[in-house]
Amino acid sequence: MQQTSAGDALDRARIGAVRDALADRDAARVHDLLDPLHPADIADLLEQIGPHERRALLSLWGREIDGEILSELDESIREEVIEALAPDVLAEAVRELDSDDVVDILEDLEEPAQERILEALDAEDRVAVEQSLAYPEYTAGRLMQREVVTAPEHWTVGEAIDFLRAEDWLPDQFYHVILADPRMRPVGYVTLGRILSAKRDTRLREIMEDSFRTVEVTAAEGDVAYTFNQYHLISLPVVDGGGRLVGVITIDDAMNVLDEEHEEDILRLAGVGDESSISDGALATAGQRLPWLVVNLFTASLSAVVISLFEGTIAALVALAALMPIVASTGGIAGTQSLAVAVRGLATRSLTAANAPRVIRRELGAGLLNGLGLAVILGLAGALIFSDPKLGAVLGMAMICNQVVAALGGVLVPLTMNRLKLDPALASGTFVTTLTDVMGFFAFLGLATLILL
Repeated sequence: MQQTSAGDALDRARIGAVRDALADRDAARVHDLLDPLHPADIADLLEQIGPHERRALLSLWGREIDGEILSELDESIREEVIEALAPDVLAEAVRELDSDDVVDILEDLEEPAQERILEALDAEDRVAVEQSLAYPEYTAGRLMQREVVTAPEHWTVGEAIDFLRAEDWLPDQFYHVILADPRMRPVGYVTLGRILSAKRDTRLREIMEDSFRTVEVTAAEGDVAYTFNQYHLISLPVVDGGGRLVGVITIDDAMNVLDEEHEEDILRLAGVGDESSISDGALATAGQRLPWLVVNLFTASLSAVVISLFEGTIAALVALAALMPIVASTGGIAGTQSLAVAVRGLATRSLTAANAPRVIRRELGAGLLNGLGLAVILGLAGALIFSDPKLGAVLGMAMICNQVVAALGGVLVPLTMNRLKLDPALASGTFVTTLTDVMGFFAFLGLATLILL
């Protein structure tokens, strides 16, 4: 794989050229177009083209697929690509990967595809991968790589450098040499930068990092990602129940967890399922979205019930039918804004039980101020357009009520779900939207009944 420059990045023109080459069955042209690309760009290309083109590409260029490309592929098409590869190509590809990357690939595959990859591994690597797979999903044990660079703390820098130069099993990426006692319990680590800059006779214990953290193998991967983000780590040793070193997690894996959690939250907030992918077909996409649309159908009926209670008011003042969606929709937008901030705060642990009262007061204040500002605009517009100051006043008061409800609902709903051990992103959007719609219609039509009739 050649070095990729900024001009070689995947773009529409290159994708079009690849499609043309596939249509012509021009293997040489396909190779010339893909060879300069980064593995991540090739993975993107495989995701962006259709299934028929993907099969054509794999038949012409499949022997060039390597472990990095498999690791970068979206899980929705990874199994399809793996099944299309020749056994020797697959074996060579997975042997290039560290154990954590192999585990990451295996987690999303069905058993027959898993077995193909396990059979392609060397016996030692297979044992390491199977041990990692024995740990529960979404834990540090699944996230860690088994290849760990360790040294006794009494070694000198020179001894450590000589050791690193002599070994050929070292992982592709590592940032620390972990210092361990005779019982393989980690006692600290030294950055490669300090090793390279220190004199050869310097003891490793003398240049250890001041702060040192470990994580248990059964820790949730969300906690691992939080630890990396909170303490600005680049690697984190993993220990078993007895405190013995069993692996290490590097920053790239922790950031992948954060990215996946952020993507999952966004998809769940939108009600499209946390496994939605741009590569999914129409049937799979519909299946992921339909349940939430059905739920929304039932919750929307609550708004219809509220509106039906005021049929007489609407019949007497037809203008209300045109104006009431303004109050409800504006409240829905405000609720979504508050909800996004709250869900993000819970995900990053910046919103906690300790500061929740302050956040609630802030949202209440913001909702009240926004409501007052919108009430002035909408109230004046309603009074001028319909020549009815009372109608303008009703619009303004309803807007204030719904903005306050939206702001409070946007933070209280996810806090409540989190307290009940439910995912705040899963159904908060539906509840908040229903709340703002129902309260918006009720406040507007109720005030109109009291003041205008």
